[in-house]
Amino acid sequence: MKIYNHIDEFTPLKNAIVTIGTFDGVHQGHRQIIAGIKELARQTGGETVILTFFPHPRMIIHPEDQTLKLITTIHERAALLEQLGVDHLIITPFSRDFSNQLPEAYIRDILVNKIGTRKIIIGYDHRFGKDRQGGLADLQQAGPVYGFEVIEIPEQDIDNVAVSSTRIREALLRADIEQANAFLSYPFFITGKVIRGNQIGRQIGYPTANLLVEESYKIIPADGIFASTVEIDGQTYQGMSYIGHRPTINGMTRNIEVNIFDFNQDIYNQTVKMNFIHFVRHDVKFSSLEGLKEQLAQDKLDVLKLLNS
Repeated sequence: MKIYNHIDEFTPLKNAIVTIGTFDGVHQGHRQIIAGIKELARQTGGETVILTFFPHPRMIIHPEDQTLKLITTIHERAALLEQLGVDHLIITPFSRDFSNQLPEAYIRDILVNKIGTRKIIIGYDHRFGKDRQGGLADLQQAGPVYGFEVIEIPEQDIDNVAVSSTRIREALLRADIEQANAFLSYPFFITGKVIRGNQIGRQIGYPTANLLVEESYKIIPADGIFASTVEIDGQTYQGMSYIGHRPTINGMTRNIEVNIFDFNQDIYNQTVKMNFIHFVRHDVKFSSLEGLKEQLAQDKLDVLKLLNS
C-alpha cells in the first residue's frame, strides 16, 4: 500500500475506485466496505483508494472539545488498512481552509482532478464541503458530468459501522475486552514507546515495561489487569498488562505497563505493540507490597490459563 500524507503527493489514476471516511478501528463494518471496493477494483481492473483526514475534523472545528477518543491512531489505522490490501491511502491534512471548500470545488479538484475517480462508494449520510453542504445528491449529479459512478452504501450498513464504533469505545471504557475484540475482529492494541518507570515491579519480582502513548486522542481501556501479547522486533510474547494509578504505592499518574513473560531484554526507547486479549480483574489497593505481590502471582496464573486455553 502506498501512503500519501497530502493530496498533492498523489498522481491521478486512470481507474480509481474510491471511498472516503475516518475508518477508525478498521472494524468489521469497515472491512465490508473495503471488501466492496476491492471487488469492484478486481472486476474493472482498477486500484483502490481510501481518502481519509487527519487531524480528525472535530479536533479542528471544535479544538476546545477534548473528549474525542479514537480506537486507532493514524499510524495504527494505516497499518491495518495495509494488511487488508488497500492500494492507496491518502491522508489529507484537515484544516479550516480545507473544510471551507465549496462542494463543487471539492468534487472537481479533489475527487476528479487529483484522484481520477471512476467509482466512488459512499454512505447515504456522507457530508463534505463548506458547512457540510455537500452530500450524496451532489455526487450523483456530478457523476455524469465528470465521468464517475456513485455507489451508495446502504443505510443499514452505515448504521452498523457507527454502532460498532460506539460499542467498541463503550466496551473498552468498561474493560470489556472480549466484546471490543469481537466487533473489531482482531485484538484491540496499543502502540507505545518503552520508557523508564520507578522500578517498583522489579523490586517485587514482576518487572514491567512502561509504555508511553504519545497520541492524547488514543482511547485507553478502563483500569485493571489484562492478559496480553506483546510484539517486539517481529516476535510475540505473552504478558500481563496493567492500566492504572498504582494505588498501593499512592501513585499520582496513570500508567500503562506490561510484565512480559520469559523476557529479559533491554527494550528502552523501543516502540512495541501490546494486544489486549482478556480482562482479568479491576485495579484495587492492597495494604502492602507483599499483598500486591501475592495477588500478582495469582494474576499470572490466571493470565497464562486464559492465553493458553
